[in-house]
Amino acid sequence: MKIAILVREETMQRCTGRGCLNAFFQKKDAFEKYEEAVQLVTFTHADGDIDHKIETMIKNGVDVVHLSSCMRGKAANYEILAKRLGEHFDVIGYTHGSEDGKGQKTINIKKKL
Repeated sequence: MKIAILVREETMQRCTGRGCLNAFFQKKDAFEKYEEAVQLVTFTHADGDIDHKIETMIKNGVDVVHLSSCMRGKAANYEILAKRLGEHFDVIGYTHGSEDGKGQKTINIKKKL
């Protein structure tokens, strides 16, 4: 299973990625459900040329995209981005912390076939 994590560009200006990466490598929070081996192949921000990023993730065989917990409730394009990514990947709308977040429902999308 190949995983991508996308974060907010604004958050990347001050965040080290520790929360997302700890959750991934310790297989906790959003990553505890994976029983098979997982490989992190993309860790980047969600801004910029998203079409190019999607194309690259497809070429790299990404199965699931996790939108970082910092995007939920803060990124204006959270739902739009999740739906766009859902055209090509399964999308999990958080990485670490509670799935319920701080009052905003977490998006979970199965890839459209």
